[in-house]
Amino acid sequence: MPYQIAILGASGYTGAELVRLIATHPHMEIAALSADRKAGMEMSDVFPFLRHLNLPKLVKIDEIDFSMIDLCFCALPHGTSQEVVATLPKTVKVVDLSAGFRLRDASAYEKWYGAPHVHPELQAEAVYGLTEFYRAEIAEARLVAGTGCNAATGQFALRPLIAAGVIDLDSIVIDLKAGVSGAGRSLKENLLHAELSGGTHTYSMGGKHRHLGEFDQEFSKIAGRPVHVQFSPHLLPMNRGILATVYVKGNPAQIQETLRAAYTHEPFLRVLPFGDLPSTRDVAGSNFCHIGVIGDRLPGRAVVVAVLDNLNKGSSGQALQNANLMLGIEETTGLMLAPIFP
Repeated sequence: MPYQIAILGASGYTGAELVRLIATHPHMEIAALSADRKAGMEMSDVFPFLRHLNLPKLVKIDEIDFSMIDLCFCALPHGTSQEVVATLPKTVKVVDLSAGFRLRDASAYEKWYGAPHVHPELQAEAVYGLTEFYRAEIAEARLVAGTGCNAATGQFALRPLIAAGVIDLDSIVIDLKAGVSGAGRSLKENLLHAELSGGTHTYSMGGKHRHLGEFDQEFSKIAGRPVHVQFSPHLLPMNRGILATVYVKGNPAQIQETLRAAYTHEPFLRVLPFGDLPSTRDVAGSNFCHIGVIGDRLPGRAVVVAVLDNLNKGSSGQALQNANLMLGIEETTGLMLAPIFP
């Protein structure tokens, strides 16, 4: 029998991406879909690209019978997610796509998200969901906290380098470009077509971006001392994709070899030949992350470029990768889709 799956917040971009991925999964069946304002509607009316699927009608969360659910994906706002997860039966495994449980320190959560963590007792059992680095813990977890999409991209470029001690930890710069779907589906003036198209702009500059909390947490844990990167995010007028250009001090050849060795056996992480740099179009619609390294004109400096699809490997694909592990399913199941091109 396939595992019974609920997706809460199914009317958002990450919810729809989960539906797209799970629809052909051989060991999962979508048993319940929730929405708030769109409760009572058919999923095909909210997302016409899903018309070919026979899906449950969107309902309120309290209308779902969770006694029949094996695993629940929460694609809800971070504050809402904390409250909802606390009400779910302990028999239900949970993959939370929000920021609700990403930061282990409740005071760090309050610092970056401007409100107290309402269920710190649940935080204690949450496992950080960067699959390639927490695989064993995720397989045993009841609650997994999905990473931020920007945070995941930067970490794939840097974690092996920090662990191996091959770069200067005090001069890391992450210059990141992100597609507009990463801002969610809610109506916002700055995301209107006339406001966004034909240009690009920075946002949350000067150390204000919330994903810095994840960088601080994870990089400092690896290094065994505080690591604070400089992070400059930009919003581009494209639907999907993240491109992180990471500037580091270190030997370029050593950096290339460290990344290659770290990711040789990872099914979704590809390190390109030295000097080749990736593009967001190469991973669109897929669970792959491509990484390239090139030397700078100044000796002892290198540039690492990492790309992924923010809705897939940065969120819903990563969530499914984690869910596979939690349910004892082969990790790559349902995720070996080729990227979409052009």
